Amino acid sequence: MRLVIFFLLSALIPLVLCHGWNSWTNYWQSQGYFYGSQYADRAYSVSACPDECDCPSSFPVAMYCDGRGLTAVPPIPSHIKYLYLQHNAIKSLPDSALSNATNLVWLMLHFNQLTSESIGKKAFLKLGGLERLYLQYNNLTSIPSNLPLCLRDLRMDNNMIEKVSPADLEGMDNLTILYLHDNALSEVGSSLKGLNSLTLLDLSSNKLTKVPAPLPAYLHQLYLEYNAIDSIPEGFLSLFSQLQYFRMSHNLLTDKGVPANTFNVSGLVELDLSFNKLERIPSVSTMLQYLYLQANQIKEFTVGSFCSVVDVTNFSRLLVVRLDGNELSLVDIPTDVGHCLRQVLDLEI
Repeated sequence: MRLVIFFLLSALIPLVLCHGWNSWTNYWQSQGYFYGSQYADRAYSVSACPDECDCPSSFPVAMYCDGRGLTAVPPIPSHIKYLYLQHNAIKSLPDSALSNATNLVWLMLHFNQLTSESIGKKAFLKLGGLERLYLQYNNLTSIPSNLPLCLRDLRMDNNMIEKVSPADLEGMDNLTILYLHDNALSEVGSSLKGLNSLTLLDLSSNKLTKVPAPLPAYLHQLYLEYNAIDSIPEGFLSLFSQLQYFRMSHNLLTDKGVPANTFNVSGLVELDLSFNKLERIPSVSTMLQYLYLQANQIKEFTVGSFCSVVDVTNFSRLLVVRLDGNELSLVDIPTDVGHCLRQVLDLEI
């Protein structure tokens, strides 16, 4: 018997040393032990759940309080990781509201009645593991203080935010998604430059009159639709080595405000310049696949905008070209356009 115990311990000690105590307990759970403890945790999660919420035993780390007519945040058990509070009438988030929710990973507070003044300056301080925070469709006029630095997905669209200061998002090295569309931003200055992991930035439907700069260098998607931007700085898109989707529809762009070859960057997959004031088709990369130029003032179909040279290997990869709503007709399309746009599936004039 002693010999069996010795061999058992000799096998488990390396596991504990390499992976820690949790791996040791996980091992025994996988072998069928500690079931009583698991059931106890589930029973605790159900019994500790506020009456106005649901905490399913099949997913004991989640608490569903969405659409319940709540006006305040209910008590939150400390083991909860996913908290759904959207579609309520919550008007405030005091410092103490989330003080017990130290294990939160997701916090859904969209479609409520929060104001910037009603959110405590220390409300988010203890949420050291929060990765996803949804605050869209509230009444915020500024970004809340002391947001968790571990956030990966932050959504504050459809509020009334007027300004973003560098301190608001400082230190958020993990942030990859930032939704600020449908606010009242007139500029963002250099407040976003330090977000080194940011891949998606949506600033559409604001009050921007200039392209915001500087911006994080590794953006994949940049959305600036529905602003009042009339020009793009020379070389702007070349600053982003991984940019694939660039949307600037419903702005005030003119040919004068777009330097030559602004959009001729090889990484772009989709370019949306519809509903502007362009009179010419701008030069684009042969690698571009989707081009939207409808509802401008374009008077001429220039094949050279798509292909400077046409041969076996040099041709456009465009699949969709929208030119409807301009001053063009089918008779304006050159007969040799097929040599360049040989992969087009949808060409609208």
